[in-house]
Amino acid sequence: MEQLLQYVWQHRLWRTDDMTTNDGHRVRVLDPGLLNTDAGPDFFNAKVEMDGRVWVGNVEIHVRATDWHRHGHDKDPAYDSVIMHVVQFDDAPVYRTDGERIPQLVLDVSPRFGESLQRLVEARTELPCAQQLPQVPSLVVTEWVQALAFERLHGKVERIANLRDLYAGSWEDVCYVMLARTLGFGLNSDALERLARRAPLRLLHKHSDSRLQLEALLLGQAGLLGQAADDGDPYVGQLRREYAFLANKFSLQPMEPEAWKMFRIRPQNFPHRRIALLAHYVYDGFSLMRRILQAQGEKQLRELFQVELTGYWQRHYTLGKEVPNASRALSNASIDIVLINLVAPLYYAYGELTGDYAMTDRAIELLEALKPEQNAIVARFVGAGVRCHDALTSQALIQLRKAYCDSRKCIYCRIGHRLLSQAAKRQ
Repeated sequence: MEQLLQYVWQHRLWRTDDMTTNDGHRVRVLDPGLLNTDAGPDFFNAKVEMDGRVWVGNVEIHVRATDWHRHGHDKDPAYDSVIMHVVQFDDAPVYRTDGERIPQLVLDVSPRFGESLQRLVEARTELPCAQQLPQVPSLVVTEWVQALAFERLHGKVERIANLRDLYAGSWEDVCYVMLARTLGFGLNSDALERLARRAPLRLLHKHSDSRLQLEALLLGQAGLLGQAADDGDPYVGQLRREYAFLANKFSLQPMEPEAWKMFRIRPQNFPHRRIALLAHYVYDGFSLMRRILQAQGEKQLRELFQVELTGYWQRHYTLGKEVPNASRALSNASIDIVLINLVAPLYYAYGELTGDYAMTDRAIELLEALKPEQNAIVARFVGAGVRCHDALTSQALIQLRKAYCDSRKCIYCRIGHRLLSQAAKRQ
């Protein structure tokens, strides 16, 4: 509840400006101050006018006035700078360490504010504000969606920056790990990133002239060779022998097979094929980052991922069982996802981290040119009336859902803030 009072104070959501302290001084808040998330008073450098005189200092907020004593502030000199104590319930006067009384203000907040927040936070629906969204001005939604798109991009920049530091500035290594993660298409993204880290380029490049050895290393490190029902399949036998030799030579430890999700996924998305595609890009040396940077326009970018798998993978989705034709690695829809989740973030991160802001522009232009993702998250927002015409917007909606809706951070969401602001001032 104290956090809610801080929110009301920070955003000036009290019902009336005609306020007085508990000892009768008229109060006008000129500036609520800066929220402090560390130790000490809740707000720094607030400006409050009392009976025409302006006071500058800190503000402390509690649900009950007696919390001041319970938290030991009356004995802590760090709180002597507090010019006003803001509470919901005034059940005791409060004093500084020298015994001087501190002005105390009861914050006038509509009970509907707490009720509205509780309804949002405790709603069992995945989009708790869906029915209220039409009440929010379209400009508020549009500006928030734009901000969320960049928030999501900057989150990916942080991940890429960490990888670049890990690999001593090697953008090809960064691209390799990001490609692996992207090929997991959500379900196996974590597992494929783990595999890329366990089978790094510096190891794979030693064998980049042999598809057999690359696939043996990757499938073996994935822990998938021991799970294959080969039924005498000679290629599976070759893979196992190669991996056994290489694992002994380089002291390799495979992943646990349980890391991979196989249930209810289409054969085209089996991790074995994604790993075969990863091996395809490493064959003859991994240079995908260079080719992405050199590509001119969406058409050339798409050509980088219009891959036909050869050899064993022309007739196999997994190890052992043969199928009529399985050569195409990625569908057009899958390539869209790769452009959204691999290429655009790499462009944006490269521009941010090298100062080449033409690349950040290319990232935005690419996302604006691509169709929005077709998934349950986007469909739910569209069903609630949010317009989504491109991938930049669909990425924003995914960010909204994952960073705010799922964790019920409604008070930090501009849509939630708008709805709660309206509730806070109602009588």
